[in-house]
Amino acid sequence: MKKTWFLIAIALLMSLVLAACQPQTVEVEVTRVVTETEEVPVEVTRVITETIEIEGETVEVTRVVEVPVEAEPVDKVVVEFWTTDNEEDRVNAYEDVAARFMAENPGIEVRIVPIEEAGITQRIATAQAANRLPDIVRMGIERVAAFSADGLLDEDAAEAVISSIGEDDFRAGPLQMVKDPATDKYAAVPYDGWIQAIWYRQDLFDELGLDAPTSWDSIQAACEALPGSGNLLYGITLGTDPGQNYGQQVFEQVAISNNAWPFDEGGNVTMNTPEMIEALAFYTGLQECAAPGPQYWRGARENYELDQSGMLFYSTYIMDDLVDGSGLEDGGQVELVDNLAANTGFASVMEGPNGSASYGQLVTLGIMQGADPEAQKVVEYFLTEGYGDIIALAPFGKVPVTKTAVEDWKTSSDYFANYSDETLDQIANGFESMQRWLFRPDYDATQRAVIGDIEGRLLIPTVISNIALEGTMSPETAAQFLQEQVEQMLADRQTEE
Repeated sequence: MKKTWFLIAIALLMSLVLAACQPQTVEVEVTRVVTETEEVPVEVTRVITETIEIEGETVEVTRVVEVPVEAEPVDKVVVEFWTTDNEEDRVNAYEDVAARFMAENPGIEVRIVPIEEAGITQRIATAQAANRLPDIVRMGIERVAAFSADGLLDEDAAEAVISSIGEDDFRAGPLQMVKDPATDKYAAVPYDGWIQAIWYRQDLFDELGLDAPTSWDSIQAACEALPGSGNLLYGITLGTDPGQNYGQQVFEQVAISNNAWPFDEGGNVTMNTPEMIEALAFYTGLQECAAPGPQYWRGARENYELDQSGMLFYSTYIMDDLVDGSGLEDGGQVELVDNLAANTGFASVMEGPNGSASYGQLVTLGIMQGADPEAQKVVEYFLTEGYGDIIALAPFGKVPVTKTAVEDWKTSSDYFANYSDETLDQIANGFESMQRWLFRPDYDATQRAVIGDIEGRLLIPTVISNIALEGTMSPETAAQFLQEQVEQMLADRQTEE
């Protein structure tokens, strides 16, 4: 409610008005006092001239009035940013970067939404059905081909961001990974990544005279020899949880080291080849000396840190955890065995019967179809002004994709001092030697989309669980199941073209 009091000083003019034969103009100052409310935050002064009658005579009165002016509402563009960096401290960092961006761009509101990595495909499908796609999604490279083939990614927007930052500033490996062979455009914007390796107890390997776990034979020998050494209960912890893609990530390196791929050069599905069957048999056979399942990355990490298993497959994200201990799911930190980082070896390359393989992950920022153009500014900001803050969350697991960020990354953490120069060099250069089913250069867009579907539908973790834990499949029947599933997925994709 606004209360208005008017004080009109006209009494002194009455005699002049009555004596006048013609209308006269008289200036009278009238003050209106306005009490502000939250909805009326601004007052301005205006001069108003009115004509009034006093006892039959006409007088023009000029008054000065203070009046409120409603602040015009500012329509903000809302950019919804889904991130698989979903731990609390990481979400806080994203929100801090977003807050700085919004302060510099008051017309844009950035909403950070944490999501689970394993559920991206389903959540995107649900959002698409509701016509509520987010604007930006932080996601692994394996999703990019499938989402691009489904027409969900704005490739022109990704191209614009990469061009704005400077294509020459991006490292060649990541750019090649996001290239859509069907359009020759960049389907998403590279963001960061990690290298996978077998981390192993170098001290116990030395005691037992074991070779580093860089081949199928040396991995098998170590898995059998380690249980009972020191406090170890298991040789290794495998990915066997059918609901997590950790098993896919580990198995893919095993498969590539045996030259087992989803398609051959002619585009035929090859999930039931002797090489694939042999890879499934080797991987699931390690369960005999592994921690009981179902297991995924969290159990693998904790079993190693707790001095229960002597090897684990893990990304470079683990390097700070081997110094401080990782956070437990129910709170607190793991109490590490003494000098764990110093006593840990790093084996990133695996030699198999028919080849060798390294494995890693590239994380991207996908700009979704229908996103407001302002989403491009947000992505660019997260790769420039805000990039160092995000990389610093986990420098070993977030290897930068731009050349200008590498030097700062190398000195971004005190944890680097706990590892050898050789290990650090392997990490820094890992993007150039990384191998994935998805990166095979002769695969077309449809085949890459199918590979994304294989991972999105968790087919590999499902058959690994069925072989290693449930006993409902053999490597041979599992390979045949994969063959049929992938053939159908390929046919479905080809029908959509």
